[in-house]
Amino acid sequence: MHSTHADQVAAQFGLTSRQVQAVADLLREGSTEVFIARYRKEATGSLDEVVVRKVRDGLEALADLDKRRDAMLASLEERELLSEALRTALEGAKSLSELEDIYLPHRPKRRTRAMMAAEKGLEPLADMLMEQRVADPVAAAASFVDQDKGIENTDQALAGARDILAERVSEDAGARAAMRELFMTRARLCSRPARGASKVDPAMAAKFRDWNDWEEAAERAPGHRILALFRGEREGVLSVEVRPDETVALAGLERRFVRGRGACAQQVGLAVQDGYRRLLAPSMENELRTKLKERADTEAIAVFSANLRELLLAPPLGSKRIMALDPGFRTGAKLVCLDEQGGLLHHDTVFVVGSERQIAESARRIRELVERFAVQAVAVGNGTAGRETEAFVRSLGLSGVFVVMVNESGASVYSGSDLAREEFPDLDLTVRGAVSIGRRLMDPLAELVKIDPKAIGVGQYQHDVDQAALKRALDDTVISCVNAVGVELNTASAALLSFVSGLGPSLARNIVAWRDENGPFGSRQELLRVKRLGPKAFEQAAGFLRIRDSKNPLDASGIHPERYGLVERMARDMGTEVVELMRDSGIRAAIDPHRYLSAEAGLPTLTDILAELDRPGRDPRPAFEHFAFAEGLHRPEDLSPGMILPGIVTNVTRFGAFVDVGVHQDGLVHVSQMADRFVRDPAEVVRPGQHVRARVLEVDLERRRISLSLKMVDQL
Repeated sequence: MHSTHADQVAAQFGLTSRQVQAVADLLREGSTEVFIARYRKEATGSLDEVVVRKVRDGLEALADLDKRRDAMLASLEERELLSEALRTALEGAKSLSELEDIYLPHRPKRRTRAMMAAEKGLEPLADMLMEQRVADPVAAAASFVDQDKGIENTDQALAGARDILAERVSEDAGARAAMRELFMTRARLCSRPARGASKVDPAMAAKFRDWNDWEEAAERAPGHRILALFRGEREGVLSVEVRPDETVALAGLERRFVRGRGACAQQVGLAVQDGYRRLLAPSMENELRTKLKERADTEAIAVFSANLRELLLAPPLGSKRIMALDPGFRTGAKLVCLDEQGGLLHHDTVFVVGSERQIAESARRIRELVERFAVQAVAVGNGTAGRETEAFVRSLGLSGVFVVMVNESGASVYSGSDLAREEFPDLDLTVRGAVSIGRRLMDPLAELVKIDPKAIGVGQYQHDVDQAALKRALDDTVISCVNAVGVELNTASAALLSFVSGLGPSLARNIVAWRDENGPFGSRQELLRVKRLGPKAFEQAAGFLRIRDSKNPLDASGIHPERYGLVERMARDMGTEVVELMRDSGIRAAIDPHRYLSAEAGLPTLTDILAELDRPGRDPRPAFEHFAFAEGLHRPEDLSPGMILPGIVTNVTRFGAFVDVGVHQDGLVHVSQMADRFVRDPAEVVRPGQHVRARVLEVDLERRRISLSLKMVDQL
């Protein structure tokens, strides 16, 4: 890594070069971001994983810039165009746009009007016009008329010279920098109905009718609207333009290139206009569109990642015996019974609608299975027939058993996956889906990691954003959540283990295979017996894995094995055993961390160790809270304005939040209805999975839209 890279990234994020260099060195050695943030605080100055990832991304962006620079230098050298001045300019460029502007005049390109004019020998005329040193351009052009070269008259000669000037104007680095600034700060984002929009499917056109006559400052346009307008353009519904006032742009270019008011100045002015309209404006608009899209993507990905984090860290019910139902009307509800570890004990089909005999038989069957398998909770998927199924189960009066609606988004994706087929090769997809619903209630994190995060359905325009950037961000989020919670080594699935720092799918499968062959792990050290799991993978993973029944109590904690000796020393100094040290808060309170400072274990690490001893293996997720929808409301038609309803936030976007009130159609709480105060970002007020009370504002049955408000609800 160039030392200047560390300086640049440090300046970008307000860090020291030493911190950035430490992160770079650790990443190069194979450390993961979560490991660096958790166990290498002394090296990085206690940077959290969010900042560590920003440093990672910043360093990678600079490395990509270097690759592009090297490719340009190699191309120029090969074509014998690389002067020392050009080399110095390229090596001094600090951004990709600056680099591309310098390279643009020398980039290989298709034959242009300027090239063809130059081939006809019109460059000297273009030079004379640009220098504006001739009084009569027409007279000067006369000497360039040459029918053999296809220049029939002075008008053609002047037009060719202007083509050359137009390209020079469009490729001038200073002009491009000035226009880029103008576009970035003064452009207007405008949308109108596209030509042929009347031929578009009416349902598609209706989605974008609010943008048929829209205009705002591009610089301030929110990301969700940018993505919506660009989608409308792709669908052929909208025509979108992103440009500043042309008069202002041309005035700026004319000040740069046009001198005086003579005939030459008029020719240059015409070339400037042509260069702007035909070449420079489209180029700058494309750049601005790219920038706006990148900003919108970043915003949308951040929203998706934040929502995903909330879902993954949702409160787990824990190890309970579960009955789960994947609802259905015509084909019935698929029912499964699971043990405390999520293992399938039984599956069946019951009907909540149908003949009296069918319904009575279903009631009898559910009661019997609840008793036979000592069921403690019933999970009901929130899809079609979910509310009806929930109401039916509640009506059975199952003593000591509570009923919970579970968000089943993505369950069908899991049920059709290779992972589900491998686990349940002989079961129907719907049965696998019911298993997934039950396991989500027990431990959302352990089950949701088996599904592509994009299938969970929390975000805004996730299919429109850069998919590579989205995948990386969501993978980072899943890894962060899994390692924050920690993973029980002897019960975790390969899918969950694969997200543990330093492991991945291959080592995760090897761990499960070793466990199946040899029985439960007795200690973290036994991980080193797993095929292909070497010292580096052990270093990265061990602290995030838990063994609840290990002989060494530290194996159930988040204390890394490399610090076991330090904890044992603390225990000896206090005249006790490690297990007693973990049990007795009075002993822990008497420990002076400064006594154990060293180059490897500074105060941040010692503070973490003492906190972990206080609550070994603590789960950062909140406690589970029971929730129930309002009874008797199953469809949007059952709602009316003014109703106050319990609901669950299902998705948070920059323009509002969607809330499930139990009618198979989420309602929208617009950002303006979030609270009795100004709210800039809905995430300040709500999060996915949060229980709220919402007032119904409007029900639009034609467009299947429900408008809700959280204003003053708690005061009613």
